Amino acid sequence: MADTASHVSFLPPILTFCGAAVVAVPLFRLLGLSAVLGYLAAGIVIGPSGLSLVGERETIATVAELGVVLLLFIIGLELKLSHLWSMKRDIFGLGMAQLVLTALCLGGGAYAFGFSSKGAFVTGVATALSATAIALQMLGERNDLQTPYGQRSFAILLFQDLSVVPLLAILPLLASGLNAIEQNSLSDRLVTVGTTLGAIGLVVLVGRYGLNPFFRILARSGAREVMTASALLVVLGAALLMEEVGLSMAMGAFLAGLLLAESNFRHQLEADIEPFRGMLLGLFFMSVGMSIDLALVHRQWMALAIAAPAVILGKTLILTLLSRIFGASWHDGLRSAILLSPAGEFAFVLLPFSLGLGLLTPAETQLVTALAAITMLLGPIVATALERLIGARSRDDAHPGSAALPGQEGELSSRVLVIGFGRFGQIVNQVLLAQGIEATVIDKDVERIRDAARFGLKVFYGDGTRLDVLRAAGAEKAEVVCICTDHPDVTRKIVEIVHQDFQNARSFVRAYDRIHAIDLMGMNVDYQIRECFESAIVFGRTTLEELGFDPETAAESADEIRKRDIARLVLQKSVGDMGGAELVVGAKITPEPLLKPSGKARGLSPETRDILNEGIF
Repeated sequence: MADTASHVSFLPPILTFCGAAVVAVPLFRLLGLSAVLGYLAAGIVIGPSGLSLVGERETIATVAELGVVLLLFIIGLELKLSHLWSMKRDIFGLGMAQLVLTALCLGGGAYAFGFSSKGAFVTGVATALSATAIALQMLGERNDLQTPYGQRSFAILLFQDLSVVPLLAILPLLASGLNAIEQNSLSDRLVTVGTTLGAIGLVVLVGRYGLNPFFRILARSGAREVMTASALLVVLGAALLMEEVGLSMAMGAFLAGLLLAESNFRHQLEADIEPFRGMLLGLFFMSVGMSIDLALVHRQWMALAIAAPAVILGKTLILTLLSRIFGASWHDGLRSAILLSPAGEFAFVLLPFSLGLGLLTPAETQLVTALAAITMLLGPIVATALERLIGARSRDDAHPGSAALPGQEGELSSRVLVIGFGRFGQIVNQVLLAQGIEATVIDKDVERIRDAARFGLKVFYGDGTRLDVLRAAGAEKAEVVCICTDHPDVTRKIVEIVHQDFQNARSFVRAYDRIHAIDLMGMNVDYQIRECFESAIVFGRTTLEELGFDPETAAESADEIRKRDIARLVLQKSVGDMGGAELVVGAKITPEPLLKPSGKARGLSPETRDILNEGIF
C-alpha cells in the first residue's frame, strides 16, 4: 500500500492545479480580463498565503519554467533570420536604451528608499526586465504579435532575454569586486567563453544541417507520437545544453526554434509543442501567484502600494518616450510600454541569485520579490483597461503594411490553403500559380513535400485532420480552403473542422465519387467536384470533335450533361434516391443515363448477350 500511495502522491497537486485553472481562467475571461490574471489569482488562492493546498513552490516553479522555454521555441519558429536582422535597430537600440534607462531610474528609487548601492543596482535591473510570458501571451490573445507594436515589444523582450546572461556574469564580480577577477585566471575565462561559443556553434550546426533529415526519417515512420517526442527532444535538448554552459534555457530553445523557422516541419512541430506550452505556461503563472507573500504585503502595504504603481508608471513613461524617439506613434508606444510594464520572470532568478551572493538582504529580497509579483498581477489589468480605451482606434488606424512583415510575406496570410499535394492538389496549385497566387500547402507525405519544393511553394509537413496544424498553417486567415485529399473519411473530417472553426473560409472540396459528392453537398460545402467527372466530360467532348462534330455542338453536349448531372445530384441530395443505402460502407449508386436511350441495348457477343439476359424469362 505504501508503494501505491507513493505512486499516486503526485495526483493531488495536479488535480489542484487543474481545478484552480478551470475555475479561475474561464471566470476571468468571462469578465473580459486576460487568462494570465486568472492563473495568477488561482496561484494566490492555492498557494502558501491562501488555502495552502500546494506546497514546495520552488519545485513547481522549476517545472513551470519549461512553459517559458517552450514559448520561446515557438516564437523562434515564427521568425526568420532575415526578419530578425531587419529588427536589429529595435533589438539593440530601443531594447538597450529601455533596459539601461529604466534600471537607472528604478535603481535610483531603491537607493533613495534605503537600499545599498549594490542592492539598488540589482533591484533596478530586476524590475527593469519585463514579463516575456505575460506580454507574449497577451499579444497572442489579441492576435497582435505581427503588428508593428507587437514586433517592437518582442524586440525589446528579446534584448532583455539576451542581457540575462551578461547580468548573471556581472553579479558575482559586483559581489566580490576585483577579487573575483583575480581568482579567475585569463585561461579560465577563455575556456568559459570558448565553451559557450562552442555550444552555440553546435546548436547552429545541428539545427542547420541535421534536424531536417532527422525529422524526414521520423516522418516516414508515420507515428505521430514519435514526432511529438522528437519535438520535445529538440527543444529540451537545446535548452539543457545552453544551461550547462551558463546560458539561459529560454535562449537555447529560442535558438533551436529560429534555426527551424525555414523547415518544412515547422507547423507540425508547433502543433506538437503547443499543448505542452499552454499547460506549463499556465503552471508558471500560478507559481508566480503562489510566490506572493500576503503576510509581507500586509506588513509592507504602504511601501508596496507606492512602489508597485510607481514601477508600472515609470516603465510606461520611459518606454513610451523611447518608442516615440525610435519612430513609433504615441498609441503604439503606449501600448508597448504598458504591456512591458510588469517586472519579468527573470527577476525570480536574479533576486535569489543576488541573495546568495550577499548583494541583497533577506528582507530586501522578499520585498522586491513581492513587488515584482504584484506588478505582474497589476500590469495585465492596466494593459487590458488601456486596450479597451485605445485598442479599437489603434486597429482602425493600423498601418497598411502591418499585415505582412519582412520575412513573412504570404506565409500565414496566404489567401488559399491547400490540403493535400497529390496529383489533384498539384494541378490546383499549377492553376493558382498561373495567376501569381502562392497557396500554403499541407501534406504529410515526405516525398510530396520534396516535389513541392520545385514549385516554389510554402509546403509544410503536417496532418490536415488536426485543428492545431490547420490553425498553425494560417487557416484562420485563408479566404479559401481547398481540400484535395483522396480518402473520403479524411476529407469529411477536415470539412467538419473547417466549417466549425474557420467559418470565414470558403470550402472547396475534391469528391471521390458520386456518393461522396452527395455527402459533401449535405455538409454544405461551398464547392465540390468529383475527381474524374470533369476530365471524363472533356474526354467525351474531344471524342465527338474527333468523330466530325463541330466544337460548338460538342461543347453544347458537354454542357447539357453537366446541367443534367447537377440537377440529378440536387435531386438525390434532397429526395434521397438511395433510400439510405449510401450509409452502407462500400455502397454504390447504379448508373442511370442522363438522356433517354434511343433504343434497347444489344449484346455483340454470346457472352454479352448472356449477361444482358440474366434474370429475364
